[in-house]
Amino acid sequence: MSAIVPKGKNWRSMYKGLVLGTLLTSFMLLLYSYAIPPMQGNMNEISVPYSCSSYPAQARNFPPANATQSATVYGSRCVPQLDIMFMKTHKTASSTILNIIFRFGEKHRLKFAFPSGRNDFYYPSYFERSLVKDYRPGMCFNIICNHMRFHYTEVRKLVPVDTMFITILRDPAYLFESSFHYFLRLIPITWKLSGEDKMAEFLRDPWRYYNPNGYNSHYLHNLLFFDLGYDNNLNAESTLVEEHIHEIEEHFDLVMLLEYFDESLILLRELLCWELEDILYFKLNARKDSSVSRLSSDVYEKATSWNQIDAKLYHHFNATFWRKVDAYGRGRMQKDVDELRKKNNMMISICIDGGEAVDAKAIKDSSMQPWQPLWDKSILGYNLKKKIDKKYRKLCRKMLTPEIQYMTKLGVNLWVTNLWRSIQDFLKW
Repeated sequence: MSAIVPKGKNWRSMYKGLVLGTLLTSFMLLLYSYAIPPMQGNMNEISVPYSCSSYPAQARNFPPANATQSATVYGSRCVPQLDIMFMKTHKTASSTILNIIFRFGEKHRLKFAFPSGRNDFYYPSYFERSLVKDYRPGMCFNIICNHMRFHYTEVRKLVPVDTMFITILRDPAYLFESSFHYFLRLIPITWKLSGEDKMAEFLRDPWRYYNPNGYNSHYLHNLLFFDLGYDNNLNAESTLVEEHIHEIEEHFDLVMLLEYFDESLILLRELLCWELEDILYFKLNARKDSSVSRLSSDVYEKATSWNQIDAKLYHHFNATFWRKVDAYGRGRMQKDVDELRKKNNMMISICIDGGEAVDAKAIKDSSMQPWQPLWDKSILGYNLKKKIDKKYRKLCRKMLTPEIQYMTKLGVNLWVTNLWRSIQDFLKW
C-alpha cells in the first residue's frame, strides 16, 4: 500500500514550516555560538586581591592549590570560604551544584562573575575575562560558576588569590550516553546515523562518523577533558595526557564525583567550612527513565574505550577522592552522609508536591520549567507544594528554581538564551 501524501495547502504548510524551522534553528545556533562581545584589547593588568571576602586577609603565604586545607581558621573556629571557582562540567549533576552555590552566594550577598546575554561564557570558546558582565581590571568577584571551556591562566587573573577551585567528574561511559542523547540534534555528524539505537550504531565504528573538526563534535569525545581546557583528540597514550591530568590536580582543591555525590558534598562542606543547610539539594535537570539508555557491558566497554582520555582522568581522581574520604574518616563520612540524606528527605516532604519529579508537561508553574533539549522534553522538574510552612517557603522555592530562572532572579539579562528558548517553543507547533 502506498503512503498517503498530503496535498495542496496542507503539504505546502508543512513544507513551509519545515523550511522556516530549519532556517530559524540554524540562525539561532550560529547566534548562540558566535555572538561573542568584542575582546578588550591591551587590557591593563591589575593584581587581584588576596581575598574578596569580608574577612581580613591572613598574614601568611597562600598554600598551593593541591594542599590539604580547609577554610580559613580564626582561633578555634573556621569561617565560611566565600571566594569560589566552580568549573561546571557537562552532564555531571553540575546544575544541582550550581543551585547550591547560587543559594550560598545570595545568602551571603556575594558578587558573582556572570556572563552577559547567555547562561555560559560563550562555550565552547575558551574563557576570557572580558566575557564577564561589567568586567573591569582589578574588580573583586567572589564566585564564578557558569559553563565555560576552562582556561586556568585567564580565570586566575580574575579571581582572588584565596579562591577555592572545585569541579566534578562522572564515569565517562555514562557521561557519553547522557551527552549523546541530550545534544544529539545539535551535532550534525550524528544526523547520518541510522536505526533506532543511534548511539550503539555510532560506537560500532566511531571513526566512520566522527570528525574532530565537526560542529559540536566535542560533545561526543572526551568531553570532560575538553571542558577542562585540553585537546580531547589527543592520542590517549600521549605523555601529554598524564601531564595535563597532573596540571588539573594542581589547579583544583577538590574534584568531586557524580557517582558519590553525597560524599562529594560532605567533602565540599568540610573544605569550605559551610553548614549542612548550605549543601541541601534536590536533583535538578534529571532525565526521565524512558530517555536513558541502559548500557550493556559491551556498550559500556566501547563507550569507555572511545573516551579513553576521560577514563584515565576519572580513574586518577577516583583514587584521589577516596584518599580524601579516608583522611576525613570512613565512619564519620557515613554518619554525615546519612544526616544529609535525612535532611534532604525532610525537605522533599516539605517542599515537593507529590514528593517526586514529574514530566515537563506536568509542571504547573512556568518558573519551575527546566531547560529542555531541542525538540524534546526529557528533563524532569518539580511542582512546589501550595501550602508550605512560612519558615521553609523561600528555601523551597530557591531549591527548586532551575538555573536560567535563578540567574534571571540574580539580575542577569539572558537575552540570547531567552531568544533561543522562544525559538524552541515556536518550533513545537
